[in-house]
Amino acid sequence: MTLTSFGPANRMKRSAETHPLTWRLRDDGEAVWLDEYQAKNGYAAARKAFADMAQDDIVQTVKDSGLKGRGGAGFPTGVKWGLMPKDESINIRYLLCNADEMEPNTWKDRMLMEQLPHLLIEGMLISARALKTYRGYIFLRGEYTTAAKHLNRAVEEAKAAGLLGKNILGSGFDFELFVHTGAGRYICGEETALINSLEGRRANPRSKPPFPAAVGVWGKPTCVNNVETLCNVPAIIADGVDWYKSLSREGSEDMGTKLMGFSGKVKNPGLWELPFGVPARELFEDYAGGMRDGFKLKCWQPGGAGTGFLLPEHLDAQMYAGGIAKVGTRMGTGLAMAVDDSVNMVSLLRNMEEFFSRESCGFCTPCRDGLPWSVKLLSAIENGEGQAGDIETLLGLVGFLGPGKTFCAHAPGAVEPLGSAIKYFRHEFEAGIAPTSAVVPPLARPIVVGA
Repeated sequence: MTLTSFGPANRMKRSAETHPLTWRLRDDGEAVWLDEYQAKNGYAAARKAFADMAQDDIVQTVKDSGLKGRGGAGFPTGVKWGLMPKDESINIRYLLCNADEMEPNTWKDRMLMEQLPHLLIEGMLISARALKTYRGYIFLRGEYTTAAKHLNRAVEEAKAAGLLGKNILGSGFDFELFVHTGAGRYICGEETALINSLEGRRANPRSKPPFPAAVGVWGKPTCVNNVETLCNVPAIIADGVDWYKSLSREGSEDMGTKLMGFSGKVKNPGLWELPFGVPARELFEDYAGGMRDGFKLKCWQPGGAGTGFLLPEHLDAQMYAGGIAKVGTRMGTGLAMAVDDSVNMVSLLRNMEEFFSRESCGFCTPCRDGLPWSVKLLSAIENGEGQAGDIETLLGLVGFLGPGKTFCAHAPGAVEPLGSAIKYFRHEFEAGIAPTSAVVPPLARPIVVGA
């Protein structure tokens, strides 16, 4: 994994004015511990929030900044915070950090937790103050063993410095923070499944409403935010709303910066902090360096395996939610994957759908039965044994498993790349249909929704 300062084409040095998330990073990739973090203005925002700001003012500042969730859904953070109850008599509330980063091709939160653990802790401390939560949990992907080690050390450092625990900074406010490692399930990235898992239950999503802000972990009001989201909070508090909004490129409706990346057979795969609104072509060519010699870009995904495929001509789209929506998919996590011209799309989709099928919690029928069905059809097509009508059946599954048809967003994310792959590369799917196959009777296939 690499982190380029501001790209080989620009060579700008990271600074607090332009790179609120990454300017404190060490060049050697080692973690920034408490002494160094405080020497780089660490916890100054927390001291400001505790000494100079009312709790509701912190919430309003984050709301005015336009900060949105960085885990993929993009829900406005301040609006989410505002859903927490105002009733002062409810004295047990929780703040959960969603660090269950299991989206394929995504590793941004891992970098923050391994190299800047105190940035996350400071973000959670300010957030806890704003939301009046007395206890927090970092729900961490079990495979992130280095992140767990570094976070636990940083928590102990913060406790020893009086930045966690009782009477923080002499304010009378108490906040305990714990690192909780999960058992390794993709579905735990859904906030209510995460809550169930934290409680020791099976990681199934819950019915909403009630939302976690009303009934969350152990039945108490709970706010769940992503790692990168929480890491934005200190800079917003320290430097203000107008500065934060000024970071994004012209035309972007999303504010601030975003950790973006490119994987695949590019010359310089990596991760960079870039302003919202940067063209995908700039990310691909100037930062990732374009394709390796001997390979040609066939298509790309803008933000993890659960986003739709786009073509090379879509690289002019701006990297923000609305910019990517204009070309037909979602920005997701903002870490793109380049697919080269040697890849067969049927094989790629079969591999993806196997992952999503395996990671389904099995709670609702469309997801539990539909995803394995897609794997079965894709495997047959991959082996040249597909039957006439299989492609239409796959498109039917895309419709039946789409948004609003399942209990949570797992299945819609799983079939979005499938639908786009058939849209742009249908000929590769048709090549796997056996020439002598019989036409499947219509009643043996699902009816395409909307047909």
